Amino acid sequence: MDDKIRFDIEFQIHASPQLLYQYISTPSGLSEWFSDNVNSRGELFTFIWDGSEEKAKLLNKKGGERVKFRWIADEEDGLTCYFEIRIQVDEITKDVSLIITDFADDDEVDEAKMLWTNQISSLKQVLGSA
Repeated sequence: MDDKIRFDIEFQIHASPQLLYQYISTPSGLSEWFSDNVNSRGELFTFIWDGSEEKAKLLNKKGGERVKFRWIADEEDGLTCYFEIRIQVDEITKDVSLIITDFADDDEVDEAKMLWTNQISSLKQVLGSA
């Protein structure tokens, strides 16, 4: 039963969508900012932080636009939650944004948003757009 709360947050990013996509969709790109190291075998991605591992399945990927993952632990618990990183370009201003969709327990939403804010801050530093 899903009792996690869905939330979306948006971050302005000063980088080309093509470059940004490399950082959100490839193991080498993700390991620059999202976790210490990332390995992948097909649709299965292993994220490593401080020696601990979390595995996620790549659910969906649209070239140059978005990636969507589900943590294997959530899948084993029967949860349908996921996290998605989507690139959005404003048609008029050409401003580039990253839109994060994620799920967290009711009492952990603020903490999860803070974690994403820190992660995106790391991404901006890697991109030189901080």
